[in-house]
Amino acid sequence: MNHVLSTTLFALGLFLSILAALAIGRRIGLAVRARHPGQEIKGSSAAEGAVFGLLGLLIAFTFSGAASRFEDRRHLITEEANAIGTAWLRVDLLPAASASAVRAQMRQYLDARIATYQQINDPAGYKTQTGRAAALQQQIWSAAIAGAATTGAAPDAAKLLLPALNEMIDITTTRQVATRNHPPMVIFLMLAVLSLMGGLLIGYELAGKHHREWLHMLIFPLLMSVTLYVILDLEFPRRGLIRIDAADEVLIELRQSMD
Repeated sequence: MNHVLSTTLFALGLFLSILAALAIGRRIGLAVRARHPGQEIKGSSAAEGAVFGLLGLLIAFTFSGAASRFEDRRHLITEEANAIGTAWLRVDLLPAASASAVRAQMRQYLDARIATYQQINDPAGYKTQTGRAAALQQQIWSAAIAGAATTGAAPDAAKLLLPALNEMIDITTTRQVATRNHPPMVIFLMLAVLSLMGGLLIGYELAGKHHREWLHMLIFPLLMSVTLYVILDLEFPRRGLIRIDAADEVLIELRQSMD
């Protein structure tokens, strides 16, 4: 299922569930009020403090983590561009014939890296481009070693070029891990459960009103569902509405400079 659609359905389901919890809490409050007429209904301050305190803590934790991972993923794109650019410049240390061959392979490699994340929502295409990039890494590495050992190469060609290529290769693993790095699902489950419990407590409190406070009943479920939607969108910046695709421009510009 499309990520935007699935996330929207989750947020909508949470919104309706919290509304239902509010209604149930209000009914419970009305029943207690009918059983004890004239007595002011108040929720347990200890229970409310625990529920809303923990809810606020989890929201702060997950939102901060999602925003931090979002920024880290953007920075990793720049780091990869810098690593590839450095390796590209150090290819000059090889003899002309070897340098030309390595540069041709690096152009293909960068094309594959750009295509990898353009096709991340297509599992087959993503796997194909990942495999292509991995094969090109081996070819570039082998060609660089052979070129550095060839007569005409700069004395420090191997010392300078190979570490740059190693960094270029390592950053791909770092980006793959960053893409899969998400908080445990139990965190989102706890957020949903605490939101429902909060709705129940708010509904119980609203039972003391003579008429339904629709503004109060709508604000809490709306804020919670929108907040969780944004958190989930930040966690998957290649699939939702909040995206890091613009950061790929630095790789595209680097590729254009190679022609």
